[in-house]
Amino acid sequence: MRNFFLISFLLVNISVVSQTVVSEVIIKDAKKNNTLFIKNLLNTKEGSLLDSVKIINDVQYLKRLPSISNADFEVNYNDEKSADVLFIIVENFTLIPFASIYTSSNDEFAFRVGLQEFNFLGRNITLGAFYQYDVFNSYGLQVKAPYLLSRKWGLSLSYHNLKTLEPIFFDDTSADYSYNNKAIELLAMHQLNSRNQLSFGGGMFTENYNYISGATSVNVPRTLDIDKALVKVIHQYDGVDYDYQLLNGFRNTFNFQYVKAVETDFPSFVIAFNDLIYYRELYGKGVWASRLRLGLSTNEETPFAPFSVDNNINIRGVGNTIDRGTGTIVLNTEYRHNLIDKNWFILQSNLFIDAGTWRNPGGKLNDFSNTDNIRIYPGLGLRFVHKRIFNAVFRIDYGYGISKGASRGLVFGIGQYF
Repeated sequence: MRNFFLISFLLVNISVVSQTVVSEVIIKDAKKNNTLFIKNLLNTKEGSLLDSVKIINDVQYLKRLPSISNADFEVNYNDEKSADVLFIIVENFTLIPFASIYTSSNDEFAFRVGLQEFNFLGRNITLGAFYQYDVFNSYGLQVKAPYLLSRKWGLSLSYHNLKTLEPIFFDDTSADYSYNNKAIELLAMHQLNSRNQLSFGGGMFTENYNYISGATSVNVPRTLDIDKALVKVIHQYDGVDYDYQLLNGFRNTFNFQYVKAVETDFPSFVIAFNDLIYYRELYGKGVWASRLRLGLSTNEETPFAPFSVDNNINIRGVGNTIDRGTGTIVLNTEYRHNLIDKNWFILQSNLFIDAGTWRNPGGKLNDFSNTDNIRIYPGLGLRFVHKRIFNAVFRIDYGYGISKGASRGLVFGIGQYF
């Protein structure tokens, strides 16, 4: 029925679009959002010709803002030559705590908790901070203002001090190292159009590895301390149509990084990965969602390879950083079904399969087909969803491995897995 009204609106406007001028743009039900800020984001402007395609695109654009959970429109004709365009929004609650908790059959336990405000000053500025416990203590801060400089230009600034216990793999054995990464990063954000965004910039970071226990080798240092410079480019395409938790379309993110050590002979390093995510609404009751990640990096034969096999990143139930590689192929697919759908609350069941494979450091592309590198984890879970709070999805998933050397485990978190 909603699609019928949209098509009718488009057909009616074909005959009048060349004549009708937008006399006023009205934002209705904006209490926490700055209405002037919202108007500046829209392509529909006062004094411009009425354009039904622009209006529909503006509605979808508003739905993608963190501060807005849903949006609709009305066109009220004053006469044959002018009309008011009314955008009706449903606002999100945007001061959100978040948490990620994960365990495995190896009794590993780690968590990350934090707090984010997604609509600071009513202008969709994100302020966030987190604390992480993963054997060691870590923390991070972020300010993200995509519309700080203009409708199309913004900035993102972040700092983190991450410290974890990392298994390092070499010569068919392994050792445990403490890994500390201190980084500051500044990115410029450019909105190419309503669906495409480009971010680019760089930063400085320090990596420190210290041997704790396990095997040793004359070819693997017990300590490593390197200052590095980073250049990063990210392109994001969002072609998803949003209706609360019912999603249709696909989203793609491409991330390219160039890393060079400062004042040492440590080789430069390139990493690139792409996430393609597809959503399909099924019968108004659920969503089939899939994510494909493809990634490659400089193929050095190093125990410090960048792509990890990890519970909270790619394979639910696999454990905390059980392997590393210089290439990755991961497919996550799941069906989220609405068991209860009320005015403000949704309870979803979740059936999933996570599968991935990796290229060994210094290895060849046929490593991807090596059964020792393949991980397959089906599982099931639950989602508790609040419609009026941005990203308020509490998830519980249990993954059970069926591939070689498999484990099993629970993964808790806030926000959908992808």
